[in-house]
Amino acid sequence: MRQTSLPPLTIACLCFVISSCDRADQPETSTKTGPSRDSAVLPGGSSATAGRVSSPCPRTGRWAICSLEKRLEQSGFVLKKATGEPTRRSGFNVQPVVYTLGGKARLEVFIYPDEAGLTRDVAKIDTTLAAPSGQSNDWEIPPRFIRSGNLAVVLLTRNELQAERVMLAITAGAPQPGS
Repeated sequence: MRQTSLPPLTIACLCFVISSCDRADQPETSTKTGPSRDSAVLPGGSSATAGRVSSPCPRTGRWAICSLEKRLEQSGFVLKKATGEPTRRSGFNVQPVVYTLGGKARLEVFIYPDEAGLTRDVAKIDTTLAAPSGQSNDWEIPPRFIRSGNLAVVLLTRNELQAERVMLAITAGAPQPGS
């Protein structure tokens, strides 16, 4: 059996690459104060590290419009905010933000300040109709009611795959602190 060995230069290059990768995983230990040379101060006083822009959207564990928009866009949806004043919906104590998805689907988003407020409203809503219990809905097609934390969404679409993708994106939960 013949044994082959690597040339010394190849071994040296491999050692260099391995040690470089190892150093990249370790946090930078610096005693200086203020932003590093690789960071920038953004309008409003926040900072961003090179290659990473800090998001103006809070990661509080609760939904915000910006976090929902980002999640849906990351899931491949093209959102277009509806123009004009949205219709106040019976049974919901907050004004919806309305979007179209891909030109055919409609998404009505209800973001509550906290989960308790949404829980009080949901207790009075027939979620299969997305309307107050005992009342008929005024949706143009059968609605899909999606809830996650302090967020309620009424999705109007006939596309089953699209409905499933929206539901999965939302029920994954709001961005958590430190994530």
